[in-house]
Amino acid sequence: MASHGLTYEGCNFFRQRLVLSTLSGKRVKIRNIRSKDDNPGLRDFEASFIRLLDKITNGTRIEINQTGTVLFYQPGLLYGGSVEHECNTQRSVGYYLEALIMLAPFMKNSLRAVLKGVTNDQKDPSVDLLKATAVPLMKKFGIDGEGLEIKVVKRGMAPGGGGEVHFTCPVRRTIRPIQISDPGKIKRIRGTAYSVRVSPQMANRIVDSARSILNKFIPDIYIYTDHMKGASSGKSPGFGLTLVAETLNGTFLAAEMVSPPLGEQPMLPEDLGKTCAKLLLEEIYRGGCVDSTNQSLALLYMTLGQQDVSKILLGPLSPYTIEFLRHIRDFHQIMFKIETQAPGEEESKGGEKVLMTCVGAGYTNISKTIK
Repeated sequence: MASHGLTYEGCNFFRQRLVLSTLSGKRVKIRNIRSKDDNPGLRDFEASFIRLLDKITNGTRIEINQTGTVLFYQPGLLYGGSVEHECNTQRSVGYYLEALIMLAPFMKNSLRAVLKGVTNDQKDPSVDLLKATAVPLMKKFGIDGEGLEIKVVKRGMAPGGGGEVHFTCPVRRTIRPIQISDPGKIKRIRGTAYSVRVSPQMANRIVDSARSILNKFIPDIYIYTDHMKGASSGKSPGFGLTLVAETLNGTFLAAEMVSPPLGEQPMLPEDLGKTCAKLLLEEIYRGGCVDSTNQSLALLYMTLGQQDVSKILLGPLSPYTIEFLRHIRDFHQIMFKIETQAPGEEESKGGEKVLMTCVGAGYTNISKTIK
């Protein structure tokens, strides 16, 4: 293995590797991508992801062998600007958006992306969830201003898609180090119940059932109903709910549920509302200063922050986050100090918490000079 490149096996954590490769400027080679599968090589959604990276960078070199089982990726400069991308419907827009959120602050020109495809599905964080949790998190790191916005123009449910999302993000020269170790008490719960191509009554039924559980805990609950009609309702029917609990210290914890796509075992809106409310309580129990979806985003910004100490208290680390920490070590040579806090102490209620500390790499956005 050459000193300036990294080699990995298999198709897991595909996005993590390419995103970190793009940020660190280290080339990466991924071998044996589903090589033992009946249908070997990259999937369409992964190829679509590579095309998106190609659109926002300048001078990226990508080589894929004939069967698609080996990928060589040499990152170019993050260019940004206006991008339109038709996301593959195997995964939702959230799959692509998560990566864009990681890369957007470090581009040469501020990003204006139009993503089309499935806005809500059962695999990936939905656009609503990222809007409710990732955006406030970015603001804590000093990435804010007029330009930061995620907007759902059209909803598209799986499997047909047809949704449209606009994401704009300003560029930053440096990322502010943060120290957040107290999530604070929950002060209110907000949510969005959406329904497309089904009776608008579905959304109301979801709201009632979710409230039946959450009302026992807190009075300040407001769940919007969002019923999109006509052209803005995508191609497939469906409904779902995104719930966000906000604490006194400005921590946002979220949970969501989406109805199964057409052709699978259907689900009652009542069950969906109740299950989602329980998932939110689970997320609150796990606690921490960011929810489990955004752990890796917070850790990435901490890694790339100025050369100063950053601290954050997280709930139990998800397997995805643990792998992400390994990749950060590979690409950026940054290691985190991890201290567990037992739930017995006064401040931390709920599950076991982890205090993550690191010194930022002092990454600056030098978009004009060439390394």
